[in-house]
Amino acid sequence: MPLVRRKKPAETEKNSGSESESNTNQRVKPEKEIEEETIDKKNGRVKENIRKKKKRKKKKRQWSCVDSCYWLIGLVCTVWWVVVLLYNAMPSSLPQYVTEKITGPMPDPPGLKLKKEGLVAKHPVVFVPGIVTGGLELWEGHQCAEGLFRKRLWGGTFGELYKRPLCWVEHISLDNETGLDPPGIRIRPVTGLVAADYFAPGYFVWAVLIANLASIGYEEKNMYMAAYDWRISFQNTEVRDQTLSRIKSNIESMVATSGEKAVILPHSMGVLYFLHFMKWVEEPAPMGGGGGPDWCSRHIKAVMNIGGPFLGVPKAVSGLFSAEAKDIAVARAIAPGFLDSDLFRFQTLQHVMRMSRSWDSTMSMIPKGGDTIWGDLDWSPEEGYVTSKRRKRDNDTQSESHSATGNPGPQTKSVKYGRIISFGKDVAEAPLSEIERIDFLDAIKGNNVANNTCHDVWTEYHDMGIEGIRAVAEHKVYTAGSVLDLLNFVAPKMMARGSTHFSYGIADNLDDPKYKHYKYWSNPLETRLPNAPDMEIYSMYGVGLPTERSYVYKLSPTAECNIPFQIDTSADSEDEDGCLKDGVYHVDGDETVPVLSAGFMCAKGWRGKTRFNPSGSRTYVREYDHSPPANLLEGRGTQSGAHVDIMGNFALIEDIIRVAAGATGEDLGGDRVYSDIFKWSEKINLQL
Repeated sequence: MPLVRRKKPAETEKNSGSESESNTNQRVKPEKEIEEETIDKKNGRVKENIRKKKKRKKKKRQWSCVDSCYWLIGLVCTVWWVVVLLYNAMPSSLPQYVTEKITGPMPDPPGLKLKKEGLVAKHPVVFVPGIVTGGLELWEGHQCAEGLFRKRLWGGTFGELYKRPLCWVEHISLDNETGLDPPGIRIRPVTGLVAADYFAPGYFVWAVLIANLASIGYEEKNMYMAAYDWRISFQNTEVRDQTLSRIKSNIESMVATSGEKAVILPHSMGVLYFLHFMKWVEEPAPMGGGGGPDWCSRHIKAVMNIGGPFLGVPKAVSGLFSAEAKDIAVARAIAPGFLDSDLFRFQTLQHVMRMSRSWDSTMSMIPKGGDTIWGDLDWSPEEGYVTSKRRKRDNDTQSESHSATGNPGPQTKSVKYGRIISFGKDVAEAPLSEIERIDFLDAIKGNNVANNTCHDVWTEYHDMGIEGIRAVAEHKVYTAGSVLDLLNFVAPKMMARGSTHFSYGIADNLDDPKYKHYKYWSNPLETRLPNAPDMEIYSMYGVGLPTERSYVYKLSPTAECNIPFQIDTSADSEDEDGCLKDGVYHVDGDETVPVLSAGFMCAKGWRGKTRFNPSGSRTYVREYDHSPPANLLEGRGTQSGAHVDIMGNFALIEDIIRVAAGATGEDLGGDRVYSDIFKWSEKINLQL
């Protein structure tokens, strides 16, 4: 039997005490720990849940234009204003000092150079601005325009465009029926030299030329800015604002004061506007100004047209057809649907189209002369043009220009520039015999479902229907002649207004009484120059820049409210030297006006005594070969040939100052030609 040791009473008592103590400790400790652990676990779970929720939100958060675009726009605007502020704050000599340190001494500005030669102000000078470059201010508006009385809505900072875009569009647009002010709105041109000296802060138009003229003694008493509302038709500027009468009286006053005839400087669309004026001032009232047939001969020494679209521009067609030009088309391709979308209830292209189609002046620049001037489906004056071939400088006579400015060398494919609009690159290049066309004029129009979903952004495309849109595309190709039928089909209300103010044909008999109507006065092919044999006509424009001539189009993707046609930016030439880029065929020009339009009338149409120039006013072609600025410090350059930047071209400014100081075209050296304008003009079979 095993032995069992008995515990002593004290030991038993001691052990039992320790057991009870440990038991007590075991009971208390878990309660505290449980409480603390519970709190920690709860806090941990809350933190974990918060972390997970944030993670999920980050995953679910999508790109928001409100968060991103507004910040980007704000950043761009802030940087722009800071740069402008710093530029205006710096000493005026600093940019020139820095430039000279980098590139060497800069040549004297033309005004200073000619002042040193002894030239002084002689003939009064009149500036005639072009489309969009003149400021417009508010005289009466709707409630949304409260506080903007006599503030610029066009030009300057364009601040109201950013603050209240829909209100701005409403006020800058014209009435779609009358082409004049909508009810309750009056916008009028800014007056004085400030009307078009700068288009926006830092972006000069006439400012550089004005400053150089001032160097030889000109001031406001012998310089006049013939500001007008460039949105409305030319004759309506007289009906509504008496602008033509004010131009007439100002010229008469300056000529009477100085004793010298005036030198007129129209730019861009201002060239067409002043062409209209010269006919208006001769005609008897009430349609004309009653100045008599010799008014121009008595008051005008020279008309120096700068970048003049005498025969229109293909760019006007694309603008009216799809609210596009080359740059807009590229932006539309980079961000598909962005310009078409209802972003913040602001459908950008639709508003641009509705607004620009209400401006009758845009129709003055539709190509004139039809297929005779611009070419047909298989021919154009510029065929064989090679974009990469540099011109040879030529200061000699017209006959020498013919041989010296040729662009020899065959082209791999003959570009058919006469096809101003082609639906598809294959159509633009195909032989005529391979193109199957369907007449679109008999297509049945119908309402588009977009009418119910496009809010207030109505364009005439919404009245065409699917069948009408498809018929336009299936016709496939349009020339300068058929483009008029196209625009009449897609925008009948716009063209009905325009047809009362503008014409685009070639006169058979200028003695026909119908040509006394003002609708013909801005078309040089349907009117005569004034009876002013001593008056000189200059055509001054830039060359050496790719300029829009014809377009490759496609149907837009089906979407509500979309403009149904767009330039096909995927269409490019197969070779590097090709004329097709981003859906646009290019020729020589100033980026806006092709050489053919700017130079033909002075090179051939008015050269010598012709039926368009019966008194034989002398004409001169002065071209300015584009040379980009050597560095950023040169700004927009002093040798630019671009459509607006040419206003700062030193060679052009020098030519103008010399004529204003008394020189003639012969004193300047006659024609100066870099392009093929004389060669192309000879290809045009026009009765003279």
